[in-house]
Amino acid sequence: MTHIVFVFGTLKKGFPLHEAGLAGARFLRSCSTVAPYPMLVAGPYFAPMMFNEPGVGLRVRGESYEVGAGTLAELDRMESLGKPGNWRLPLQVSPVDGGPPVSAFAYMKSRWLGQPVHSGYLADYQDRRFIAFGQRR
Repeated sequence: MTHIVFVFGTLKKGFPLHEAGLAGARFLRSCSTVAPYPMLVAGPYFAPMMFNEPGVGLRVRGESYEVGAGTLAELDRMESLGKPGNWRLPLQVSPVDGGPPVSAFAYMKSRWLGQPVHSGYLADYQDRRFIAFGQRR
């Protein structure tokens, strides 16, 4: 079985976690969330975080991928799914080049994980301050 995953931060092409998380996945398209969501750079490692508060923030731009169960499990591990404040939730995304919205999973965090905050709400993550797993103290 395959799943569609929407990524908006360090899992996008050209960012630090893409190869580790999505190297074997099939890129589908660039897209934006149908509803606005609060996405910002936060936490001690300058991570992009999106909160499950539809209607707050901006329409978030990212990429959608088709992934199998093994890749989804690896993404769940990388995104700390199962630990407090970490979720994989369905949302609606629209292709930026047009077309109908589709349902995709996105990884979201609780606001209490987003301290301190390093940016305002973002529509398109381009920040390069993220501290990768192997570089953390």
